[in-house]
Amino acid sequence: MHPMEPVELRGDLVAIEPLGVEHAAGLLAAADTEDVFAWLPYARPAGLDQARAWIDSALADRRADRRFPFAVLGAEDGSVIGSTSYWDFDAHNAHVEIGSTWLNRVSWGTGRNAEAKLLLMTHAFETLGLERVAFRTDILNQRSQRAIERLGATREGVHRHEMRRRDGSWRDSVHYSILRSEWPDARDRLGERITVARV
Repeated sequence: MHPMEPVELRGDLVAIEPLGVEHAAGLLAAADTEDVFAWLPYARPAGLDQARAWIDSALADRRADRRFPFAVLGAEDGSVIGSTSYWDFDAHNAHVEIGSTWLNRVSWGTGRNAEAKLLLMTHAFETLGLERVAFRTDILNQRSQRAIERLGATREGVHRHEMRRRDGSWRDSVHYSILRSEWPDARDRLGERITVARV
């Protein structure tokens, strides 16, 4: 199975489904505070037209076979709480990146992000049979770095001036990965975190 094929993933806290124009209103509602978007390359959508434009851009990346964008839903009521993506799938070298992840502010610290990552990595390692799942974040985004490290990912290094931030400044990116051999421990660690967050 190619990760660019439609797939729906479901856990106890979140459900993940392919992003579509039908998610625009939900994404706009989920984009409830500016701090959710502080480190992302795109700004918080200010209205429904901007939310639709953001989805159109993500779907253009999908058509170009660069990215598979998902909507992240709350499992209890199916409301949109954010988005995440698979990026740069490489079948020959058996790896993919998980990125462009954001969840609404009320979902922080609830275990929803951990379960979303658990679902995506389980699919990558156990269904797609990949060898490596990668992550990267802005070197100034300490919160994201701590979150990725709590996944059990190994910090590989820094790519200097990898991309421009929204303000035009150059972003250095910290790169991380989890290998197939490391996945069982990471999976157990994520399961424990989700259990603790729900207590």
